[in-house]
Amino acid sequence: MYSPKYTITNSILRNIGLIEAAKEVIDHAPLLPYYEKKFRDDALVRAVHYGTHIEGNELSLNQAEKVLAGQVVIGRDRDIQEVLNYRKAMEEIGKSREENHQQEITEDFIFHLHKMTVAKILPEEQAGVYRTSRVVIRNSRNGEVVFKPPVAKDVPTQIQQLVAFINATTNQDIHPILKSGIVHYEFVRIHPFTDGNGRVARALSTLILFLEGYDIRQFFSLEEYFDKDALSYYAALQSVEQHFGELTDWLEYFTHGLSVELGRIRERVEHVSVDNRLKQRLGGKPIMLTDRQLKIVEYIQETGFLQNQAFKELFPMISEDAVLLDLKALVTAGLIKKSGVTKGARYIMS
Repeated sequence: MYSPKYTITNSILRNIGLIEAAKEVIDHAPLLPYYEKKFRDDALVRAVHYGTHIEGNELSLNQAEKVLAGQVVIGRDRDIQEVLNYRKAMEEIGKSREENHQQEITEDFIFHLHKMTVAKILPEEQAGVYRTSRVVIRNSRNGEVVFKPPVAKDVPTQIQQLVAFINATTNQDIHPILKSGIVHYEFVRIHPFTDGNGRVARALSTLILFLEGYDIRQFFSLEEYFDKDALSYYAALQSVEQHFGELTDWLEYFTHGLSVELGRIRERVEHVSVDNRLKQRLGGKPIMLTDRQLKIVEYIQETGFLQNQAFKELFPMISEDAVLLDLKALVTAGLIKKSGVTKGARYIMS
């Protein structure tokens, strides 16, 4: 079985401490469903854009967002297809988190993930099939050879050893963040397919975090950190070979990246989360609102207040009494408060 070599340094410990602190805040911050969806959608867009851009995709973040929204953009067919494919792969990761109660990743699942990643890009006979020729890994920005993966005949055995490492009960003591980073590197090193290896590696390492309790509400994307300084990303990957298989420098880089990303998300979450008094009342759980209640809250956030006169504008087919019941529930929950009486009353955010 594959056995990684690394040392737990003060830098790694500090990074994991920062990650755990941010995770605690993000996991327990009471958020309106509007923001819950906004953070999750934003993370998906960033993962898809930066996860493909680092490999040479020429679409901008704005263009990728439009592609994901079903809008027409001017760009290379391959670039557009890569974005659509990687979105599907990342959605599969989220789905697998919900369904894979055994927390096992199989060789067949890796084939499945690769097929989604390269659909309509590689010939069908190469999708979900190990490469049969020798390859080298190059930095997509400058063409420099990063390292040379193993020969093709060794790929099946090494992937099987990696899968065994992922699922081994004896490795449960390895921190999920370190395990994710180890798998990310090792998959890139083996480079089992003719194309799409980096995307599959990043998706796979994300899935490991999800399965081991670090989905963090699916608000984060490591891809942006990697792509913003691609030279450092490739240098960190190269460091392992330069240090004869020692993963320490790579894991310092990987954990630092996650700490930076989650620190940024933590700040955003704290900025929009409900006040501490309400958080204590709700036990730190997300607030569940009906679609109508959510629309009321969004309206008040946008305009500053809501009065009876606007009920028909918001809900032309709903009775005033029904809207008043929704408002009463929001007042009781402490989300909004009522100022004034009768028809001239205003409802504002608490």
